[in-house]
Amino acid sequence: MGIELDTTAVARLREAVTGTIYTRGEEGLAAEVSCFNPAIRHDPDIVVAVATEGDVVEAVRFAREAGIPVRVQATGHGAEAPISGGMIISTRGIDQLSVDPETRLARIGAGVRWAPVIVAAAEHGLAPITGSSTSVGAVGYSLGGGIGPLARQFGFTADWVRGFRVVTADGTVVTADGETNTDLFWALRGGKGGLGVVTEMLLELVSLRSLYGGSVFFEGDAIEPAFRAWIDWSADLPDEATTSVVLLNVPDMDGPPPPLRGRTVLSVRFAYPGDPVEGERLFAPIRDAAPVYLDFVAEMPATAVASIHNDPEEGGPTWIRGLMLDTFDQDAGDVILELAGPGSGAPFLAVELRQIGGATARDPEDGTSVGGRDSGYTLSLLAGDPSTFAEAAPARALAIAQALGGRVSAITNVNFAGDLADKAAFEKVWPPAVFERLRSAREQWDPERVFAFGPPDSSLNQPA
Repeated sequence: MGIELDTTAVARLREAVTGTIYTRGEEGLAAEVSCFNPAIRHDPDIVVAVATEGDVVEAVRFAREAGIPVRVQATGHGAEAPISGGMIISTRGIDQLSVDPETRLARIGAGVRWAPVIVAAAEHGLAPITGSSTSVGAVGYSLGGGIGPLARQFGFTADWVRGFRVVTADGTVVTADGETNTDLFWALRGGKGGLGVVTEMLLELVSLRSLYGGSVFFEGDAIEPAFRAWIDWSADLPDEATTSVVLLNVPDMDGPPPPLRGRTVLSVRFAYPGDPVEGERLFAPIRDAAPVYLDFVAEMPATAVASIHNDPEEGGPTWIRGLMLDTFDQDAGDVILELAGPGSGAPFLAVELRQIGGATARDPEDGTSVGGRDSGYTLSLLAGDPSTFAEAAPARALAIAQALGGRVSAITNVNFAGDLADKAAFEKVWPPAVFERLRSAREQWDPERVFAFGPPDSSLNQPA
């Protein structure tokens, strides 16, 4: 049920901040902390919708004095479990953005989504290494690593972060970069949470105006041969090319494009930031694998990167389970087709495989805490029928993981881990040495555990 807040202290906080404060039961609270997945509803004691970095300082100091845990949310895309009690700092109002074309650096506020970053960078022939969805918050996404449509060529988004401004547990504003507070900088590039509130991120951009990419769709009898062709074809792609594949059971309802409604399809995605002639040549084996239902692969401006995955802009109730895989071969393909393919009775709207490797396997020279660099693929299972969330979806996901056996990676990147409340799963989102170093960093920067992150009984939350 939460705690009884000191009304006098809350009143002082309202006077001290320029943003808006909501306490439990007040109108506007639910809307401020709404999630992309509407099945998740937060119920905190207090929400501070900050407008400035100074607001964050005041909010953290209030929470520390009140003895309540602090969590942070911007766009709500990363919410995997309801938050009950404590404080949520909503950073969507910190929306400053600037691009320096000389240094190729973007300064990105904590609440900025990828879409405006892409537009601002494109004015100078530049592009961020972004995720598949441009409506996701840039900062929260990058704190976990970030695997996007150009990952094999350019690596994790975190690899391109050059600095942060952070409000620490004692309400102090610090800079963390390659020269100042380097331990905190390392931890924030992949450590995700529990270290402070990032108010600004400095991101290096790449020179990129166009690429050859998009997606093709197969249906009916073409699904299996196209999927099997993708398995062998992707294994031989150069690092400059990035691809993923997704089995979609598209509902017959408003929202999805009419040609896809009510259909089961396989979509192969592709991105090649090089010569379009070479990109077309590299992609030809997929077009030749089976009759193509829809073809949207072509040369495109870098600003159209979101069309490669075409993720929904509006959220719906979802259950998601993510894994990382060391390898994926035809035997693994048998597992997916049998347990999640057409006619399998699987409860999933989408079963997605992303090939990684290439630059994602190489940690930058200055080092990051990103987990999952040794994996070759990601596997995401998404269900959309709430009646399947408690039993059917988890059971089928477990069956798939068990059938894949030794291919399942020992480490799963934190952005793919889903609900972080499970201690055993949480402690496998970083390699052991990285986990220990993160624990030491948290002990240094948040010794009183002001910032709630992960299971309370995890060793990450215990003194080093």
